[in-house]
Order: sequence, then C-alpha cells, then structure tokens
Amino acid sequence: MKKILSVVCGLLIAASFMSCEKKGNAGELVVYGSCEEEYLQAACAAFEKKTGVKTSFQRLSTGEVLTKIGEENGNPSADVWFGGTTDPYNEAASKGLLEVYEAKNAKHLVGEQFKDPDNNWYGIYRGILGFFWNKDEMARLGLEPPKDWDDLKKPEYKGLISFANPNTAGTGKLIVNTMVQMKGKDSAMEYFKEVDKNICQYTKSGSGPSKLVPKGEVVIGVGFLHDVVYQILDNGYDNIGMTVPASGTSYEIGATAIFKGAKNMDNAKKWIEFALSPDCVNLAQDNGSYQFLVIDNAKPVSAAVKAGLDKIETIKYDFDDAKTNGPKYYAEFFEVIAADDRVKTK
Repeated sequence: MKKILSVVCGLLIAASFMSCEKKGNAGELVVYGSCEEEYLQAACAAFEKKTGVKTSFQRLSTGEVLTKIGEENGNPSADVWFGGTTDPYNEAASKGLLEVYEAKNAKHLVGEQFKDPDNNWYGIYRGILGFFWNKDEMARLGLEPPKDWDDLKKPEYKGLISFANPNTAGTGKLIVNTMVQMKGKDSAMEYFKEVDKNICQYTKSGSGPSKLVPKGEVVIGVGFLHDVVYQILDNGYDNIGMTVPASGTSYEIGATAIFKGAKNMDNAKKWIEFALSPDCVNLAQDNGSYQFLVIDNAKPVSAAVKAGLDKIETIKYDFDDAKTNGPKYYAEFFEVIAADDRVKTK
C-alpha cells in the first residue's frame, strides 16, 4: 500500500510540476525592439502590468533582428518584433519568418497602407525622412545647409555627412529605396557613389546621426525628423536645424509583428492587440518618441504637430518594389561605394 501511495504521490507531484511549468511558459513574452529603448521599455512594462505576462526585451536595430531571426530559421529566441521601419519586416515576411495574424484592433488603423496585405505586420507609427545639421558648425565653416538631395553631393560637404548603414538599419534601407524610386536605379547608384565622398560615417542605427549632430561629431545628418525633435525637447539641444528635401521625401511605417515559430504564441497575439491600442502608442510621446500615430483612437502627438511635421508632403512610396527588389538595391549600393576604402561605419 505504501508503495502504491508513493507512486501515486510521485505522479501527482510530476503532474503538478508539469502544470506549473506550462503555466510559467504561458506567462512569458520576449520582445525584440527596434524603436528607441525608452519607449520599448515603457511599452513592455505596460504590457506586463496589463496582462500579468512576464515580459523581457532586447533593443536591436532592424538589420540585426533580420539577421538574427534568419539564422534562427523558424526557431526564434524572441516572440515579437516591435518598432523599426517596414522594409526589413517585408524582407522577413518574404522569407517566411513572420507569423500571419489577423488583428482585431487593426480596424483602428487610419489607412490600408499601415498594414501588410497578408497580415504579416501592422503599423504603429509614421516618421518623415529629412535633413538636419549642427547650426554652430555650419556657421563656423561658412556653409549653407542642404535644401535638396543633390546638395549632399557638394564638394564643400566632404567628410561632414552621416546616415544609417543599410546593412544594419531600416532607415538606411529606406534612404536607398527612396532614391531609387525618385531617381531610377542607375541614377540612384551614381548618386550614392558621389555622396559617399562626403560621408564621414554610416551609423549602425537610424537614430545614430541625430545623436552625433548636436554634439558636433557629425555636421549634417540624414534620418527621421522625429529623432531631431527628441534631441531638441528631451536633451535640450537648440543648435540643430532641420528641413525636408525640396524635391520630395518618403516616410517610414514603424511596425510590429510575430515571429514564425514563437514559443509564446498566445501572448504574442495579445502583444499585437496591445501594440495597436492607445494603451501602448500613447506611451510614445511621453517616452521620447514623437512619430505620428496611425490608429484613430490615439492621442495626437503635439510635439510633432508643433514642429510642423504634419504639413509635410511625401512621395507615394512603393512598398511592393522595396519588398521585392530592396535586397538587390542594397547589395548594389555597397558595390558602388566599395571602391572607397575609408572606414566609415560605426
């Protein structure tokens, strides 16, 4: 009898352990975030508080996430992706690395362009691409700031410009695709060959130039103007000028998605619904992120409106071309600048 009771007790303990383990797994979520860390941390904390799901995160550029999940090939070490431009998301989708999910809160998106047609990703914000510069350094050098894309080729800007590396940052990919769509592929590559002569650094992340310009480490940056608003409002820099290219510019859609093979799938779906709700996106402007929001029930971003970013006209960006041909464009970009052997990437 004692032996039977011992066996029964053992089975009950094992069953209890398996049940607890299962509940523990069901109560977790791992996030790769490609937005700024302040917003990422706030969003994860709010999700954990709202759902009781233990949430951890790692800040990585979009290029780093794309490389990492590609290597993991259907067995990702994270469950969801949050923030960063959609060009890398589209590359991941084309490789079958994202989970299709039909989100209920997608009904609040303000336009069809703010979601993947096949429900691989959903937009959470919109950012405008532009120029910015250190006003003190420009005055010291006796230079006028750039007004349009071709100005970046001016010989007097030699060694003064920075933008993000297309290998590591979605911002860099967007710049390449924008020039291809505005100029045509061959002309765009000739353009980048000329601009490369003036580049002092291709940064790892898209926000990199906006952090270097106010300190005078770089004189002219190309990137998202909401990052400049952050430097002015949150870090107190008043020495930055900014503008939109006169001939036109493009925009990013910051996205969120579930990784194919996510270990915590139910919680990953909860995350997508959360990310498409005011509970998440209203945290952005309180945590240093001033992009325009793309759901109809969110709070307007007053800092972006005050900076005039809401009045900027953008080109009709061809997301399908970027999705289909982007990787070829990025490869050719590196081919045309390869002859310049200066070390510029940081």
